[in-house]
Amino acid sequence: MHYVYIIKSIKTKKIYIGYTSDLKRRLKEHNEGKNYTTLRMLPIELVYYEAYKSKEDAKNREKQLKRYGNALLFLKKRIKKCLL
Repeated sequence: MHYVYIIKSIKTKKIYIGYTSDLKRRLKEHNEGKNYTTLRMLPIELVYYEAYKSKEDAKNREKQLKRYGNALLFLKKRIKKCLL
């Protein structure tokens, strides 16, 4: 399986969107500060994820969300309580 995920900084409330084939390992790497992009966001929490059989589908969904268009806007509305 391949996952598209959203993590949120507990401190700053900023979000990060990514994809991976091993969600537990990736979250551990984020929390250990092994990702430069999320290093200043620590501590983080997982707020949302989607599972895909295809790596290509997961990559495409991540790109769609990272464009900050309607896809992310609609998703944020759906999970607004998790982003507070």
